[in-house]
Amino acid sequence: MHFRWRRIWLLLLPLVALLPQCVSIRMSDRKVTDYFANKRVKPVFETIKQGEHSLHVARIGADTLPMVLFIHGSPGSWDAFIDFFADSTLYSRAQLVAVDRPGFGKSELGKAEPSLQVQAARIAPVLQRAKARLKPILVGHSLGGPVAARLAMDYPNLVGGLILVAPSIDPALEKQEWYRPVGNAFPIRYWLPTELAVSNREILTLKGELEQMRPLWPGIRVPVIIIQGEDDPLVPPGNAAFAKQMLTNAPVTVQMIPKMNHFIPWRRPDLIHDAILTWLSPSQ
Repeated sequence: MHFRWRRIWLLLLPLVALLPQCVSIRMSDRKVTDYFANKRVKPVFETIKQGEHSLHVARIGADTLPMVLFIHGSPGSWDAFIDFFADSTLYSRAQLVAVDRPGFGKSELGKAEPSLQVQAARIAPVLQRAKARLKPILVGHSLGGPVAARLAMDYPNLVGGLILVAPSIDPALEKQEWYRPVGNAFPIRYWLPTELAVSNREILTLKGELEQMRPLWPGIRVPVIIIQGEDDPLVPPGNAAFAKQMLTNAPVTVQMIPKMNHFIPWRRPDLIHDAILTWLSPSQ
């Protein structure tokens, strides 16, 4: 019996090991409060109800300013972008908004939503609240990238531009790791940390979800910036080439970053910062 349980945990080890590589578990409310304790401007939080579902949203900056919506990867939460919320050069020129994607943070934690179309539909009401003349720009990191793209595909009138950071968008490049079905099997999925179990479930179906998006890429007609690390072990650099190939009706800028891994929002936030300011400039 002891040998059997040991074998199970050895099978799960690769899955558990991925957790710190993807993103840290969300910050506690206390840590968020402490982070902004000495900041002049602090975020406000709300829960958007949509039928039986709820979406947790963080905002900073005047709602009359253009909206910049951040969408985190897998696993993750809105605070993956917390340092941007402390940047006065951004929130003085835009309303910064970040969400907990369905199944993460305070957006029905543990209830995975594998459908990218449904995730986009859950987030769309956030964009509908934008008041500025300039349409919102979406910043999506990792799995947040295809969610942002799906929003642009399904709600073109609500999106003004995309900044896709190390986005998982090419179905041909999605790895089929042997341990993911193991991690999703009963009862093992209940033993995993909640965020990891949700992440595992949505990554299991991601390849098929991306295949469904293939014919929809030409429908994106807004400017797109791709920021991709050349040494990304989690999302292959070929995803940037896929975006360039598929976005036939959109102006596309690809920034390939030498010696950069998957963690651009934390290691090179300046690249995202500058991309946002470029979009906000009068020439855009």
